[in-house]
Amino acid sequence: MPDEEKPEEETKKEPEEPKDEASSEKGTEIDEIAKRADALGGDDELERIAREEEEKLAARRAKQRGGGKKKRGLEAAASKRLAKIGEKARPKRAIPDAVEAADPLIERTQALADWAKKNRNIVQGAIVAAVLAAIGGGIWYWHDLKRSSEASTALAQAVADERGRIGDPDKEEDEGIHDTTPIFKTPEERQNAALTKYRDVESKFKGTGAAWLARLGEGAILLDKGDADGAIAAFQEVADSSLAKADAEVRGRVEENLGFAYELRAQKNPAQAKSDLEKALEQYKQLESSDVFGFAQMAPYHEARVYALEGDKPKAIETLKKLRDDLMKSMDARLLGVERELVDDRLRELDPASVPPKRAQIGAGGGLSPEVLEKLPPELRAQLLHGGGGGMP
Repeated sequence: MPDEEKPEEETKKEPEEPKDEASSEKGTEIDEIAKRADALGGDDELERIAREEEEKLAARRAKQRGGGKKKRGLEAAASKRLAKIGEKARPKRAIPDAVEAADPLIERTQALADWAKKNRNIVQGAIVAAVLAAIGGGIWYWHDLKRSSEASTALAQAVADERGRIGDPDKEEDEGIHDTTPIFKTPEERQNAALTKYRDVESKFKGTGAAWLARLGEGAILLDKGDADGAIAAFQEVADSSLAKADAEVRGRVEENLGFAYELRAQKNPAQAKSDLEKALEQYKQLESSDVFGFAQMAPYHEARVYALEGDKPKAIETLKKLRDDLMKSMDARLLGVERELVDDRLRELDPASVPPKRAQIGAGGGLSPEVLEKLPPELRAQLLHGGGGGMP
């Protein structure tokens, strides 16, 4: 009997105890998984836990071969719980602070877009106005460019007349000469032709650089014609122009020619000669500070002439001697060689013993070639060729 009871006890205990332990263990694990899943809010972590638990269940199925209906029911429950966890609604992620604090530029852009929608007519009008302004600017630029080109051409024709040749146009046509340089019968005819064209440029292209240069050319012709007051008025206008303030060469030419004009007026009107000579001297002293080669070097020579006209011969000689020493030290032959000749000639008049006797001069212009003479300032070239000119005494 005892031997028969043992198997019955074993058969009673063996199937029941493992099932209860597995059931208890499964329930506990599922609850823990659920708690962990509820505590975690991220989808990635939930998916990882679900996979791990599925793998554990698969491993247990492989070890346990026929665990009974209750065991399979617990596994199914666990699988349902895990699937439920996986299907849990995705929590909204927190937006970073940098994005939550909206960029002011984005806010302004959005506000501008909203305003543009509400004010569509205004925006369209502004776009049309901008397009018209661009078209108008292009037209203005083209017109200004065309006007500048026309002004330059007209100015070049006036300069060509001023530098024209003296001769007989009919005779040259008969001889078949094809020189395109304008030719005039008399110097007066040449001056009048250039003067007319200069004034035409001034009236048609008023305010342009070409017009100011034309006014400067007009003043030089008036100076050659002996119209001191007309020349002074022309040069003073150019001196106050934006062109003279921006261009050192124009400014230098104005200062030198104004000095010549005041000297000429002093000669014509002895009653105010002292005042005009002082004004001429002031212009030449301003010329000394010029950055353009030739003007600063000639300024002391002009000053010495004014001192001589004022009767201050010692001051004139002193100025010329200092200038001669400076010129002798210079190695620049562009102008200084010619200017040394002028200084020596003036010193021979004032103090013959201070310089050597004059060398024989070869032809007009001191023997200089036409190419070299053409590069000299007009006033200096005129003095070499004609012994004066440009209003120089």
